[in-house]
Amino acid sequence: MVNESREDLFKLNALLKNIKMEFVEFEIKERVGYIILNRPDKRNALNAQFVEELKETFRSAEKNVDVKVIVLKANGDAFCAGADLAYLKTLQSNSYEENLADSTALMELFQLIYSLKKVVIAQVEGHAIAGGCGLATVCDFVFSVPDVKFGYTEVKIGFIPAIVSIFLLRKIGEAKSKELLLSGHLIDSSVAHNFGLVNYISPLVEIDEKVFIFAQKLCLENSSQSMEMTKKLISDVQHLSISEGLTLAAAQNAKARETNDCKSGIAAFLNKEKITW
Repeated sequence: MVNESREDLFKLNALLKNIKMEFVEFEIKERVGYIILNRPDKRNALNAQFVEELKETFRSAEKNVDVKVIVLKANGDAFCAGADLAYLKTLQSNSYEENLADSTALMELFQLIYSLKKVVIAQVEGHAIAGGCGLATVCDFVFSVPDVKFGYTEVKIGFIPAIVSIFLLRKIGEAKSKELLLSGHLIDSSVAHNFGLVNYISPLVEIDEKVFIFAQKLCLENSSQSMEMTKKLISDVQHLSISEGLTLAAAQNAKARETNDCKSGIAAFLNKEKITW
């Protein structure tokens, strides 16, 4: 049964690798899967097809046995300019039900990235605006080059940054979230770093190497099971009371001790052996 499941997974990975995406590229380098936004002529602006391609690619990368860490980056001068303006015009004639279906698709993408079993790193080399800033927000780590702009500009066009607000509040807290979401101001990467939206700033000529080295350290030094369980725990405890959170944490602590990774890691530590994950 196990062999059949693993064979089915390999078949699925092979099938997904052959799917031709119009707006998304995917490549693997030493267990790092690169998901690349590839609509540079439109500043990687999002439309319905783009969102669906991203969802499909993230699901594929999560299942891919050759991928341990995922990097989200972009071709062109912009990381992502948010929603495509021509696409926004078409939404004005939609019914509420049609608009709800469309916003639900974006919600599903953000939730998918945030809750993905594998660590996701955003590599931002150009402006990340509105929905594009949302894409960076839901990633686990954000690397940025200096002087690019981040911001949620929805209020400036009579719209609201609804979906991303749920994740931003968790990431940087209410006061800073209000400052960004209500003002619609653009901030540069240094301010975004101070706000906690960006983890690391690196020069453009170095960012590819810096992100790859960081991703490789996660691949080589950290257990996949441990990162997956820790990421889920961080997500799950935030809506719980302290008592409920501690109960969940104790249960997860006990469950982690039963995993093969924990047994192997502790054995290697006690025997003073180097373990490569």
